[in-house]
Amino acid sequence: MTTSGGLHWSSRLTFLMAAIGCAVGLGNIWRFPYSVGVSGGGAFVIIYLGAIFLLALPVLMAELMIGRRGAAGPPAAIATVAVESGRSPLWRWMGIIFGGAGAILSLSFYAVVGAWTIAYVFKMASGQLQQVSASQATDIFNLLNAEPITLLLWFTAFLALTVFISTRGLHAGVEKAVKFMMPTLFVMLIIMVIYSASVGDFARALSFLFTPDFSKIDATAVMAAFGQAFFTVSVGITNMMAYGAYIEKSTNLPRAAVIIVSADTVVALLAGLAIFPIIFMHGLEPGSGPGLVFMTLPFAFGQIPGGLVFGTVFFVLLFFAALTSSIAMLEAPVSWLRDATTLSRKAAAILAGSVSFFLGILAALSFNVLSATHPLGAISLFEGKTFFSLFDYLVTNIMMPVGGILIAIFAGWIVKTKYSRDEMFEGKDSIAHRAWLFLVRFLAPVLLTYVLVDMATS
Repeated sequence: MTTSGGLHWSSRLTFLMAAIGCAVGLGNIWRFPYSVGVSGGGAFVIIYLGAIFLLALPVLMAELMIGRRGAAGPPAAIATVAVESGRSPLWRWMGIIFGGAGAILSLSFYAVVGAWTIAYVFKMASGQLQQVSASQATDIFNLLNAEPITLLLWFTAFLALTVFISTRGLHAGVEKAVKFMMPTLFVMLIIMVIYSASVGDFARALSFLFTPDFSKIDATAVMAAFGQAFFTVSVGITNMMAYGAYIEKSTNLPRAAVIIVSADTVVALLAGLAIFPIIFMHGLEPGSGPGLVFMTLPFAFGQIPGGLVFGTVFFVLLFFAALTSSIAMLEAPVSWLRDATTLSRKAAAILAGSVSFFLGILAALSFNVLSATHPLGAISLFEGKTFFSLFDYLVTNIMMPVGGILIAIFAGWIVKTKYSRDEMFEGKDSIAHRAWLFLVRFLAPVLLTYVLVDMATS
């Protein structure tokens, strides 16, 4: 049995919304804008765009191609294409490790961050964050994490919603969700940019994000740009491969991939234009990570006109970004279970979600009762890491770049060139196909090896 089972996205636009939703996540909102600002502004953006088209785009095309060619969940799709190319079906283990274990592990800690977004929608809408001081805003976030029952309730709600949408199937679940959330996300983001421009220090935000400062461009900044480009598109753990299984043969994969990476970049830049004018008007530091979104911004929203309404809009936007990504994370293991067992879609989603739930409990408790527990602390590489930070590190710093390397090697060297040419370039021996082959065979594995070494030792 194949996952696709003849199922396809109801339209190309729906597929694009789902894939963009997979790519657009919390990293777009808090990590990318900050990376741009502290790493050379416009100079960093130029390097990032180069990284998108030299690294992320070719690997994304490879994932979509393998998924559509194999017409199944990642393990079965990889095995099918491998056998078709005269190679061993044991390549399926790449899909099991990254699309099964990797995706489930990703969802376990990502759902904790999703829990923060839901909690803050209610905190902002109820006025709990109005007129709070900077220290009070910090205390509110720390208190949320310090209370295990409260955090676990929000975590359970977020994960349960993700699983429920998946159990509904491709058309009634995933598609309906992204058809509503993605257009709404873009509208809310535009509204937030207009609002920030009207009440905040928009000129300084523009300067922070786009003024080229080549003095800040060094090897570290270049590696940050390539790492950000790869991770922001959400390739490496076969989420996009799972979505690729439902793509119609008439869909132009290279064009679709360009649209996906372009939309992902636009969202990240718009997020910066929504956030930083408000930050700068208060003279606050644009710190990276959760602190920017859950401590600095709530304080800023609490001090400005319309902050309650627009702060609520912002956290709903953040919640949608988290939820569309979590839905995509669950799709790979669900499709794998459906291929490998006789489980129904509903049962597969519940099983995969349950494993993520129990792992996620450990991640959620890392901020309170298990905060002093470092499961692999005896190993220097994992010293001081709680369950949450360990899961994050294993997926982001190790599994995603290793998965990207293997996907590039598989697509470039294992899959027959005839098949990749047929899937992506209408069977034509074009310059575009030869350029893609060069990128996935040589450049992407080398660049991702550098990213892996840089990330694993950071």
